This record gives sequence, C-alpha cells and structure tokens, in this order.
Amino acid sequence: MSAAFEAEVWRDKARALRAVQDMAGADLAIAEAARLAPSDPLTAFLRAQSAYELGYPAAALFAQAVRLWPENPDVLRNYALALASEAHHEEAQAVLMRALAVRPDWLDGQRVLASLRYSHGDAETYDAGFAEAVRAQPRNQGLWLGWFTLRAQQRDWPSARRILDEAVAQLGETRPLAVARAFLASESGDLAQAQTRLAALTGPDDEFLALCRIRTALRTGNAAAARDLALPLTATRLAGQVWPYLSTAWRLLDDPGAQWLDGDPVLHGVLDPGLSAAELTDLAALLRGLHTASLPYAEQSVRHGTQTDRSILLRHEPLLGTVRAKVMEALRDYVATLPPVDPRHPVPHPTLGRPRGGLQISGSWSVRLGAGGFNVTHSHPVGWLSAVLYVALPDDPGRSPAGALHLGAPPAELGIDLAPYAVIPPRVGQLVVFPSILWHGTYPFAVGERLNIAFDVVPTSA
Repeated sequence: MSAAFEAEVWRDKARALRAVQDMAGADLAIAEAARLAPSDPLTAFLRAQSAYELGYPAAALFAQAVRLWPENPDVLRNYALALASEAHHEEAQAVLMRALAVRPDWLDGQRVLASLRYSHGDAETYDAGFAEAVRAQPRNQGLWLGWFTLRAQQRDWPSARRILDEAVAQLGETRPLAVARAFLASESGDLAQAQTRLAALTGPDDEFLALCRIRTALRTGNAAAARDLALPLTATRLAGQVWPYLSTAWRLLDDPGAQWLDGDPVLHGVLDPGLSAAELTDLAALLRGLHTASLPYAEQSVRHGTQTDRSILLRHEPLLGTVRAKVMEALRDYVATLPPVDPRHPVPHPTLGRPRGGLQISGSWSVRLGAGGFNVTHSHPVGWLSAVLYVALPDDPGRSPAGALHLGAPPAELGIDLAPYAVIPPRVGQLVVFPSILWHGTYPFAVGERLNIAFDVVPTSA
C-alpha cells in the first residue's frame, strides 16, 4: 500500500532472516533440543520454523507445535504458511478461517488469509475475511484500516474509498481515518483534496503521514518542500525510506546533493560471479519448482509474474549454497572497490559511510516474470546493497530497453519526468549490484521468461 507499510514488511523480514543466518547449524541444535524436550512448545515451534526457513517440509512439525501451543497465533499463522508452501492451499485457508471465526479481529491472520487467497488466484474476493470481520465488529478501527490497506495495495481506489466511507460512517472522522483519506486522495490523483486534508492534520506526524506529505509535495511539483520534509528524517529510523525521495527532490532542484548521494556516475557494479552454464541451467529448474503461486503477493513490486517467499539463499539445497558462496565472493570484491567517504560533507553517507568488513544476507527471493512482466520502481529501505542474479532470460525480449534494469528514475505514480541514471540490459549469469536506497525497477518485455534471484546484504557489524 504505502512506503511505510512496505518498510515495516522489510524490517520484519530483515529481523527474521538475520536471526537465521546460520540456519543449518542451528537446525541441528534445535532438532536435538526437540528430541530431549519433545513436549516443550517453544522448542517445537523453533524446530518447525527452522525446517520451514531451510525449505524442508514443515507442516507436520507446525501441526505438532500447534497442539503444544494452541494459544500462540504466530504458530498457527506459520502452520498455514507451511501448508500453503506444500501445496495444501485449501487446508491452509481452512486453518486460518477456523481461527478467525473465533477471533475475527486477529489482524495478522486476516492479512495472511487474504494474501494466500490472492496469490493463489483469487483477485476478486480475497478480502472477504475482512468484510465479514467488520460486520461482526463494526467499531474495530484496526479491521477497517487493514481492509483498506489490502485494496490500496492493489491501487483499487474505488474499493478503498468505499471502505473508508463505511468506516467513517461507523466511527466518525478519527485521526487515523483522516490520514488514510489524505493518503487516498494523494495516491489516487486528487491533489487538491490531498493538500486540503494534509493541511488539516496538525500535531506530530507518524511515519505513514510523513511519507504521505513528501510524496504529495513531489506530486504537486514542490521539490523544495519535499526536500525540507525529508532531510530531517534522514537522522531517524525512516532514513532508508526517505533517502530516495530526497535524491529525487535534489535532482529536481539541481542540487549537487544528488550526485553526492547516488554517485556520479551512479554507484553500481556489473559482476561475473563465475557460475557455469550447467549450474545456471540446474538453478533455473530448481527455482521454477519454487514458484507455485498464481499471482504475486499484494505488497510486492512484481507485475505479471511471481515472487517466492522465505529466503532463497538460506535454503538447504547444495546448489543454492554454491550460488550463495559465489555471489557473496563477488560482492566482497565489489565492496573493496567502493570509493571512500567524502569527509567534507556534513551528513554521513548512507552507502559509503557504512562499515565494509563482513557481509550478510538480509533477504533473498526469486522473481519469475512472464510476457509483459516487470518490477515497478521501488527501493529496499533496510538493505545496504541490493543485487540481482539473472538465471534465465527470453531469447528475444523485444525492442530495447525491454527487460532491462533501470536505476534512479522515481516511481511513475509520482508523475516526475526524470531519466534513470543507468539502464542495464540483463545477461544470463550476470550479477548487478547497487545501493538499496536507489530507486530501481525493470522495463516490460514482450514474450518468454525472465528468472532471477535478488537479495540484499548488510554489513555484519551494522
């Protein structure tokens, strides 16, 4: 839905994945603990979660954890996710629906149920659980906002507006609903209403509202206001979110800060991790088997394709271990070539100012695009460096720049005509790396398949 929502998704994923960097060794220890304490609910949960993150069948382990710890909603949620990952889609939904019949206000359960329904082909009634829940609890603002978020993520503005109208009829114009209305006006293109609503929202801004103000300022052509809003936030936990907006504002103002931030030429590398043709062929076959969804998850940047869940590069398959070792070696070599920090600049550089010792993966996934497929422009707010490894590509993607990666151009929905800093045609076996805070996306291609592994890394000392 929003930059703030996407940031929270990335924060949660990064926290979880950093905790399982040594999953293979941890899995053995957890399995031994489970053997010694078979009735301990936490150990059972950790055992199931470890297997799930490594890509092993985990539904039966989660079922045991649910029996031992039935009051823990996280266990139940992950049981449903494990069932879905093993192609038991109807059973996964049934598990969540039974729980939600008792607790319709379980927001996480409602979100996961809607996500499972959508990603497996139900693009129309995937949010039926929220609709039923607000009928049962019409005064529950969290349910209304959760439902609004689902439709807003799909840019289904008429449905999102209807949900807010119904929420206001039940609850009145609360501040959270007023913020949502301002966001909706801005994102749907009613900029006059957005400005009016934003001006009426006094008091301290939360993260969501702060980003809404920045995006609205850029949409209305007020780059100076966007800069002034964004710059103080670079010293807060919102920094990863606001740097790309600040870059855009600086570029519009012809401020040299954009070159300081993004590089001149733009910071990026095109690397060869040394994967053989046979390894790439086998890797493509492995990845295709993991793309089981029909549609991408609503919060993802993928269009006309799918994206895997969990961390691809933490899975147990030996081939993925080989790939992980080779791409990380290539990235370490790239980091060694990064330019030094400019000591004259008063603000620490978010990319060049980070430690350059060890690296660890903070998230990894595979994207498989079909005809017309592309990634909308976005950034990765909790990463340091982001990278994409091209595994399979169309024989003829179409007229250039079809299928290419672009760096630096802001999202199309902001209505800003800034050219990308660089356009990089993909090549099988090629690894492209760039700062995670840099806007990036891909151009659609005509026919065929575009298959990759993408991932973020952070310094181990961060």
